[in-house]
Amino acid sequence: MTALGELMREPGPHGRFGEYGGRFVPESLVPACEELEVAFAEAWSDPGFRDELGSLLSSYGGRPTPVTECRRLSERLGIRLLLKREDLNHTGSHKLNNVIGQALLARRMGKSRLLAETGAGQHGVATATAAALFGMECDVYMGAVDVARQELNVFRMRLLGARVHAVDSGSRTLKDAINEALREWVATVETTHYCLGSVMGPHPYPYLVRELQRVVGDEAREQCRKVLQADPDFVVACVGGGSNAAGTFAGFVDTGARLIGVEAAGGAAMAHGVPGVVHGMRSKFLQDEAGQILEAESISAGLDYPGVGPEHAQLGDAGRAEYVQAGDEEVLAAFSLLAETEGIIPALESAHGLAWIVREAGRVIPTGSSVMLTLSGRGDKDVALVMERSR
Repeated sequence: MTALGELMREPGPHGRFGEYGGRFVPESLVPACEELEVAFAEAWSDPGFRDELGSLLSSYGGRPTPVTECRRLSERLGIRLLLKREDLNHTGSHKLNNVIGQALLARRMGKSRLLAETGAGQHGVATATAAALFGMECDVYMGAVDVARQELNVFRMRLLGARVHAVDSGSRTLKDAINEALREWVATVETTHYCLGSVMGPHPYPYLVRELQRVVGDEAREQCRKVLQADPDFVVACVGGGSNAAGTFAGFVDTGARLIGVEAAGGAAMAHGVPGVVHGMRSKFLQDEAGQILEAESISAGLDYPGVGPEHAQLGDAGRAEYVQAGDEEVLAAFSLLAETEGIIPALESAHGLAWIVREAGRVIPTGSSVMLTLSGRGDKDVALVMERSR
């Protein structure tokens, strides 16, 4: 069992979070991962790099994002609900925090092209945005199913100058987009940086992405203390690969707040997964008895992934974070409820967190509790899908 004080620090030797993490890649990618590990360590300890990143996140990204108190919904639920508003970040989600940092790192490493995978499209849009900002080429791989259900984000990526490649293999969703992006990286590693979008993949990506997303939790902790005069009782975030949750939890892991990660019921790797090695990392994945990866199912393209980042697997095993699930119908209800009560349309990913809060208010969440939910993205991209489901 990992000591709680050791959680969410630098990973151990070889990029391990306890028994999870690591680097399981073809021999041809080992030098690229090692180069990235060294480059990030040097950049992260360089005040000039950190200052430039902070300046861009402020002047270009719009940080700090506010914490909003949901007064009408709080009254209805009998709790005090706060939202960390990553939906107000430029491009509409938390994804830009990670991508701007990785683009700066790629430029520092002399790379001229960004490569990305995307599910809901928000990471793809953020990567295309950063590529446009820095004058880089950009290629984004996206499952054909997600291309169809996220047409708006596909258009946005192309408008920003990115080439979007629809992936028709496997389940034609996020898992398969990652497979294709990794294959492309192997072939073009000398000029290309793979801008991985979540706290997953081979070391150093889970640590690198968590550190770039830590700004969410660090800001939210100080903001909540100003509003509540204390830390929240519950800190909630949706979990697919888990980058917004990891960034949020990093700010609260050493407090008394209960950390709650909400997965899609049809992709709940923390609840139903077993340890395995996929996409360059050891973590928890949905698998059959033969060890074959099962398909995840979710109305939300961003949570439609059969695994979870290795640090979340460690947090769950250590008992520091709790992982729960929300189903499609209660997510759709939560999506509409936030719009109707607070005038905020959330991404379907974020609506998973709200669905759990609505379900458990007055039960798991005692009446009068303070709850902070990271609203990881806005729902513009999902309105057409929700409209179709409501007919």
